[in-house]
Amino acid sequence: MGRFTLDDVLAVRKPRDSWWTVFLVDPIACRLALLVANHTSITPNGLTRLSMVLGLTSAVCFAQELLIAGAVLFFVSFTVDCMDGKIARLKGTGTPFGLWLDYVGDRIRVLCCSFGIASALYARTGDIVYVLAGAAVVVLDLFRYINGPQLKRVRDSTRAAARESAGAECVFMDELLGAAPGSSTEQVRRDFERTGDEDGRELVDLQRGFRAQFPWYDRVRRFLVAHRVRSHLISGIEFHAAVFVIGPVLGAVAWLWTSALVGALLLAFECILIYRAWLASREVPRAVSVREREKVLV
Repeated sequence: MGRFTLDDVLAVRKPRDSWWTVFLVDPIACRLALLVANHTSITPNGLTRLSMVLGLTSAVCFAQELLIAGAVLFFVSFTVDCMDGKIARLKGTGTPFGLWLDYVGDRIRVLCCSFGIASALYARTGDIVYVLAGAAVVVLDLFRYINGPQLKRVRDSTRAAARESAGAECVFMDELLGAAPGSSTEQVRRDFERTGDEDGRELVDLQRGFRAQFPWYDRVRRFLVAHRVRSHLISGIEFHAAVFVIGPVLGAVAWLWTSALVGALLLAFECILIYRAWLASREVPRAVSVREREKVLV
């Protein structure tokens, strides 16, 4: 043991992550992951199980109206949850079952903590709004984590339709931006045109419509990429942090309003993703028609 360094752990972090994780969790999780990797034989699945136990303990604290204790334990649970992937990538010990366990563990933690805090505040006040708020948290969490994979399927299907319609090998702007995340779309386009399309490839920008409507988005994206932050600023992680860490620390009434506010922001960001996917689907026939006109002109 003792063979890994902090640089090794930093190298296996996700290229981009939520701002809550990047700024408030990873500085702790990376150093704890280094200690675990060098001085213990704990597996990634073992860390996931520990995270689940801490999450359930957090739920018990919430149910007993120990809101600050519950918030601290939830933060610790999430920190441990951030360690398992790092250990898996660092040691190459990840398993497909570990992915399932991590996902299901997160959903169980959210369900139990929502029930715990809602039941405690309802028992204190007798106000049914707390029960409804707890149920809304669970529904929003499920919506976020169901919507994400479905939007990925839409994106993959849209790209497949573009490839089929183009009659040529497609290179997508988003793929090139993924390889050079700090570059602007104009830089990527110029580089593609300069280095060539010697193999008859087509550059397709399925997000052209979205970027045309929000021209500032590219600048914001590059700023966030420079700080390893993804552009989905209110994701499930920030939602959990607000509902189960920030809200409980502020108190019962503040928890309700904090949950309502971050829930609305989560829905807004999910709607933006849906709108962007819809715009991308509309770009397929437009891109094909542009290429057909170019062929006629030639």
